[in-house]
Amino acid sequence: MRHKRAIPNRGFRIADQIQRDLAELIRELKDPRIKMPTISAVEVTPDYAHAKVFFSVLVGEPQETQEALNEAAGFLRNGLFKRLAIHTVPTLHFHFDRTTERAAEMGALISKANSQRALDDDEDRND
Repeated sequence: MRHKRAIPNRGFRIADQIQRDLAELIRELKDPRIKMPTISAVEVTPDYAHAKVFFSVLVGEPQETQEALNEAAGFLRNGLFKRLAIHTVPTLHFHFDRTTERAAEMGALISKANSQRALDDDEDRND
């Protein structure tokens, strides 16, 4: 019995394709809770049975969007099934990606620290 050789980086390529296709499929959803999510990453399990889909939102409530996307996961998976040429299309699990939120918070903290340092430096020069 011959085994197929593993294709290098196949999981990454499939995850990348899922990310692109989901971005298009999500735009077709009519759910008012889903405003404009951005798919930031997709992680596929080695057996392709499950995919964690990370998203961020500029408009709308993240928790509400996550609920709506998880409710639409079956519909989205069906859409992927029609687009992807793979045997197993993973079950989708949507998770809010807090990376952008954290980056903004860190940026604000850095700005605050820098402005405080500038004030302290001014006081030192004036003394």
